[in-house]
Amino acid sequence: MMESTPARSPAGGNRPLLQHLRAPAHWRQIDFISDLHLHAGDAPTFAAWQHYLQHTTAQAVFMLGDLFEAWVGDDVLSNTDTNGDNAFALSCARVLHQAGARLDLFFICGNRDFLVGPQCLQACAMQGLADPCVLELGATRWLLSHGDALCLDDTAYQQFRAQVRSPAWQSAFLAQPLAERQSVARELRTRSEQHKRAHPVLVDVDAPAARQWLRDADADVLIHGHTHQPADHVLSDTMRRMVLSDWDLQATPARAEVLRVWLAPSGEPAQCRRLAPAHAC
Repeated sequence: MMESTPARSPAGGNRPLLQHLRAPAHWRQIDFISDLHLHAGDAPTFAAWQHYLQHTTAQAVFMLGDLFEAWVGDDVLSNTDTNGDNAFALSCARVLHQAGARLDLFFICGNRDFLVGPQCLQACAMQGLADPCVLELGATRWLLSHGDALCLDDTAYQQFRAQVRSPAWQSAFLAQPLAERQSVARELRTRSEQHKRAHPVLVDVDAPAARQWLRDADADVLIHGHTHQPADHVLSDTMRRMVLSDWDLQATPARAEVLRVWLAPSGEPAQCRRLAPAHAC
């Protein structure tokens, strides 16, 4: 059952009603993943993700952003020009749609796939969630986010984020031909890789802002991705921050991780562990 409750932003301004999801009674295992950055040039990561979705023992999977390396518009799924990018997007949609027949799939957009829209969600059998949103598991409230909005020290990115999340920018971008949008996405990816090589230390989440988000949401644990720095952080006596791993099966060593929460018969969280995708199946 979906409900909404009022909340305030970390900066003290008014935030739109905070979306929250209450776990249904049949959920016993819930998985969280993020930052797979799926693209046609990384077959090993795609294969691991496909196998995981086909065989995970969880009843629900939450994908907290950057599932795709780039998403330039839902019309990629209906385009008849089956180039590499279009064909790969269709392959991803098929995997998700098949998994959605037996799993509850949820999606929060990230900084690479913020243009995922209703057509994509429907084709992929995913339910879109606001960023942030609250997941209620028994009496425990978990705050879910991609995490990029909390990296406040990265002022250049925050300016870029504000620009590309505006309706005017998105409308103008989506009005361009698909091939041009895909070319822009490839150029942005190249620049991003160059930036990461020049600045190997990523900006982390702002801890005071994270604590404020948790207070506003009356939540206990923040789960997010984006930073590619998987770890558990203690924010206060009652607050924690759990960071998800990115997935890159071509890296040395390979990286891929599922954060799983088990529920006791009472509906309360009984255990929380990080698993390799194969061990989640």
